[in-house]
Amino acid sequence: MQHGPAVRRRKLGAELRALRTSAALTSGEAARLVGWHQSKVSRIETGASGVKPADVRLLLDAYGVLDTDLRELLLVLAGSDEGGGRHHWWHAYRGVLPPTYRDFISLESQASAMRTLETSVVPGLLQTPEYARAVTRASVGGLDDERLDTLVEVRLARQDVLRGEPPLELSAVLDEAVLRREIGGPEVMARQLKRLLEAARLPQVRLQVLPFTAGAHVGITGPFVIFSFSRTSDLDVVVLDHLTSSLYLERKEDLQAYTEAFNSLRFHALSPEDSLDYIAGIGDGA
Repeated sequence: MQHGPAVRRRKLGAELRALRTSAALTSGEAARLVGWHQSKVSRIETGASGVKPADVRLLLDAYGVLDTDLRELLLVLAGSDEGGGRHHWWHAYRGVLPPTYRDFISLESQASAMRTLETSVVPGLLQTPEYARAVTRASVGGLDDERLDTLVEVRLARQDVLRGEPPLELSAVLDEAVLRREIGGPEVMARQLKRLLEAARLPQVRLQVLPFTAGAHVGITGPFVIFSFSRTSDLDVVVLDHLTSSLYLERKEDLQAYTEAFNSLRFHALSPEDSLDYIAGIGDGA
């Protein structure tokens, strides 16, 4: 388990090594092309040292990488502030957001798919403004109104990934506790349940409810997120969120274990169609 920046360095280095190999270059030849010592290329590829976006650009040029989306993704992993649109909007909040949260948003903005188990609260991408405010106020102590407004603004801005071209594909399993826990009061919760019903009808969103009657399950120890990247599957990562930090799991064994866990949760959960009925029933007071 490692924190986001270390994971990103390792994944970026592995991708750069693969691109160099595809270009039929040795590390020494790559170093000569960009005017470096071979050891610098080796340190970057092993994730032993950080790399500036400008250096990544030099390597990509040397390797003949023209794919705009891939270049942008790798530059974001290197911490680039450049670019426009949804991929970089969070840099305007650098003074407010902790580094681990910025890392999470950067992965979310570039991922093609997101699978998540939620055991306590509605996923941030599906929260209403009132619900997001209540959750943020409860989970982050000592917030003044201005900072609270900013954090809620960030939470809502993240939801643009569901409206992008192409949109993020979201598959979420919600423990029934998520639907029953009254956050923000009855009216706020009623609007939040209605929002879930609306979101579940989107083609890129798949919601399933894990009812209390399912009993103990593999996800009972806590929520998790799996980010997937269509162009570079080696960048797939599991994120475990904690009160003060996030941990990132990148080993293939970890990815396989959490993928199998998520598939098991989906199997034991209600179908998407039955989940819609179940959410509607809770909203109606059933």
